[in-house]
Amino acid sequence: MTQTQRLPAALEQWPWGERTFVMGIINVTPDSFSGDGLVDQLDAIVARAQAMVEAGADIIDVGGESTRPGHQPVPAEEELRRVIPAIRALAAAVPVPISVDTSKAVVAEAALQAGASIINDVRGLQADPAMATLAAEAGVPVIIMHDQKIPSADRLIPDVVRELARRIDQALAAGVRWERIIVDPGFGFGKTPDLNLLLLRRLGELRALGRPILVGTSRKSMIGHVLGTPPDDRVEGTAATVALAIANGADIVRVHDVPQMVRVVRMTDAVVRGWRGFSSA
Repeated sequence: MTQTQRLPAALEQWPWGERTFVMGIINVTPDSFSGDGLVDQLDAIVARAQAMVEAGADIIDVGGESTRPGHQPVPAEEELRRVIPAIRALAAAVPVPISVDTSKAVVAEAALQAGASIINDVRGLQADPAMATLAAEAGVPVIIMHDQKIPSADRLIPDVVRELARRIDQALAAGVRWERIIVDPGFGFGKTPDLNLLLLRRLGELRALGRPILVGTSRKSMIGHVLGTPPDDRVEGTAATVALAIANGADIVRVHDVPQMVRVVRMTDAVVRGWRGFSSA
């Protein structure tokens, strides 16, 4: 039996703290910063997701709008055209939850109808006032990210914690259940490379929020800043950040290179959590 088959159907029933969960990234964009975007290629999208699940991904995250620096905003109609066929195809092809990476409530609602079961809002419920209400009415988990500019190192943790707490309160006020909220400190969003490194080092302080933490450092510029490598040559750097994120309290890691990062997660969990459920040894 695989790891994905052992998971409860409801995300809020997952055994938080026992092991780390892996979210595999599927970009259905022509301008992904990592160069892995797939648009209008349903067979390739399904094949990539199936390979991720086979390698150990617990969640597949589908996004139709790039958030790379300098990206061009995508109208809702175009985002729907990219995302909905992909989610519909994936819902029929993979046995794990699908999250939709969007800040638009109309896209999230259509994605849920197509088979997604998690909302991953990189704007943390701030871009669309209808998003929190949608998450509450749909009864689905929502990932709330921090995306505000941080002015200095001494403000980093206080500002991230304060703003995420405010956004959690906003979600609760809209009717989202506490158990269905996940937080993401937003590596690469409003933070310099040095602040991202500091955030990773102090990630454990976000446990004060009381919610599971998702970390997305995969292939990001903080790694290129240190190693001087392009996005498609940051596997080792990503591995280091994933291991340190887990050691500092991450519950979910969002990654491009699923086979390699699943092995990193397994090894790190064995050390940090004493969990060896992946291994047959």
